[in-house]
Amino acid sequence: MDFIWIGAIVLAVLVVIPMTVKIVTEYERGVIFRLGRLIGAKGPGLFLIIPFVDRMMKVDLRVVTMDVPSQEVITKDNVTVRVNAVVYFRVVDPEASVVKVLDHIRATSQISQTTLRNVLGQSELDELLTQREKLNQMLQRIIDEHTDPWGVKVSTVEIKEVELAEQMKRMMAAQAEAERERRAKIIHADGEFQASSRLAEAGAIIAKEPVTLQLRYLQTLTEIASERNSTLIFPLPIDLITMFMNRGAIEESSKKSSK
Repeated sequence: MDFIWIGAIVLAVLVVIPMTVKIVTEYERGVIFRLGRLIGAKGPGLFLIIPFVDRMMKVDLRVVTMDVPSQEVITKDNVTVRVNAVVYFRVVDPEASVVKVLDHIRATSQISQTTLRNVLGQSELDELLTQREKLNQMLQRIIDEHTDPWGVKVSTVEIKEVELAEQMKRMMAAQAEAERERRAKIIHADGEFQASSRLAEAGAIIAKEPVTLQLRYLQTLTEIASERNSTLIFPLPIDLITMFMNRGAIEESSKKSSK
């Protein structure tokens, strides 16, 4: 009989000790309830609870990376897109995450989905494509306001992908092509305008100094002479001949006067 009692006592001790001694790791907290009443959060480390009276729930304090499923959104300018995102959050108040909400991870996921649809539905497509950082900050602030009573802190929200319909992609490509053509035409027109301005300035200078026209003529002859694959007949301007004739007449008259 003594062995039976000893065995019963040992068995009771083996059953009670795991129910009494609790160990919580560094990244966890143990929320204690005594007869249904919240006592508080304990940990990390080893502590004791009263068997059959106290009940402990462990809460993980590490950052949770949660993917927000792809949501169909109609933007402010009536464009249908599918958008998914990722949310980074963690528990900062273990007691509130257990008492104030049934499942803080599922609740955060649901509020993230609805907030994503609401915020992006108030934005235009161009804003969604070009001002993503602004929308990320807005989403983070709104979601964090909703989860704060649950003891959950949302640190970052990032929009991952924006999926457009094939027709919308073609329309955007055509718009981008038209924009590039418009810029090219503007650049070409600016170049023509600058070139015509320079030509007008050059014409004004040549009109004031006729000798520059002769210099330009000689330069053109030099350029043509460098091309040896063809024979060119280039007319000699009368102005150039007249210049030499006048020079010869002046020399002849000077000789006669000297005699």
